[in-house]
Amino acid sequence: MTQSPQHKKYQDLLIINNDIALDGVGVPLGISDRASIAQDIQHLIRESGLLVALVGERQRDTWAINLSRLENLVESDTRIEPGSAVLTRLDKETILVRATTLEYQHLEFTL
Repeated sequence: MTQSPQHKKYQDLLIINNDIALDGVGVPLGISDRASIAQDIQHLIRESGLLVALVGERQRDTWAINLSRLENLVESDTRIEPGSAVLTRLDKETILVRATTLEYQHLEFTL
């Protein structure tokens, strides 16, 4: 049996600023597939505590070690292609996360 083009494999509620996002009449907004995977990974990273460890950290070696740990964490998600996660420090407060999903190609977001 084939799936219709409208079928969404992964579905979730959209979370913005730690709260469920609502439309104009108060109905929760949903996300699916690639966006759902990205949101799950964002939450996984935040819950790991590794970002908190980097706040105020000035040692490049410590940054590199923790970015490597975060890459491994991203790749622990079974929907991510092994070896595809790359985390880059853009500035002292922003990390760019890039990875390839097994089903939806490339995803990218900042933390």
